[in-house]
Amino acid sequence: MNARGALLLAVLSLPLADACAEGAVVATYNTRPPYMVPGEGGAPSGLTGTPAAAAFQAAGIAVTWARLPTNRQLAMVKDPQARSCALGWFRTPERERYAKFTKPIYRDKDWVLLARADFSVGDDATLEGVLRRPGTRVLVKDSYSYGVHIDGLMARIKPALSISTGAPVQMLQSISAGLADFMYVSDDEARYLLAHGGEHAKKLRVLRLRDMPRGSERHIMCGMGVPDEVITRLNQAITFK
Repeated sequence: MNARGALLLAVLSLPLADACAEGAVVATYNTRPPYMVPGEGGAPSGLTGTPAAAAFQAAGIAVTWARLPTNRQLAMVKDPQARSCALGWFRTPERERYAKFTKPIYRDKDWVLLARADFSVGDDATLEGVLRRPGTRVLVKDSYSYGVHIDGLMARIKPALSISTGAPVQMLQSISAGLADFMYVSDDEARYLLAHGGEHAKKLRVLRLRDMPRGSERHIMCGMGVPDEVITRLNQAITFK
């Protein structure tokens, strides 16, 4: 096991209070290019990783970096005793009940559908109309939010869902295999997946429906065990406008 793997194992093996000893914050993320890519010393780079890491550094906050699945990140943030922050999350009313949020660190490009190439829609199609079509199957990531507009439509219309815990590339493969009709991604991520998805990407296309919302802002989401002073210092260091 390399040094980075040993450090991550140590973080996961210790009680959270011990892992965050001496005032350090455990900052968690998962590998998700183009948003998050592991960098030197465990700190992330990418569209959200770079500004998040820069904010911690500029604020002078001691941090332990840990790459974890999203559900594990969420569980740590929900633990009121943990000094834990997760990088690049959307701010929603549900999450505000158990988490603190910094100012935005990035805003996604517009939402699009990454769909099977043979999934046809009309030129004037809307997301609501597509979701109401009999037999439509949507692939979503477990515990993810897709912003107020899309989340609201999904809750109201209740289309058939396939729920994934896999990485976006794995979800892309599920779409290309016909296990669902489409998934939601930002235009940033769609471009990356189509460029790096290999043979699977050739079976997909991007759909830009006329009522798709603008991309959502992404934040550093911290548990209630993180002092307000840390949030204030991060906000002062964040440079996103």
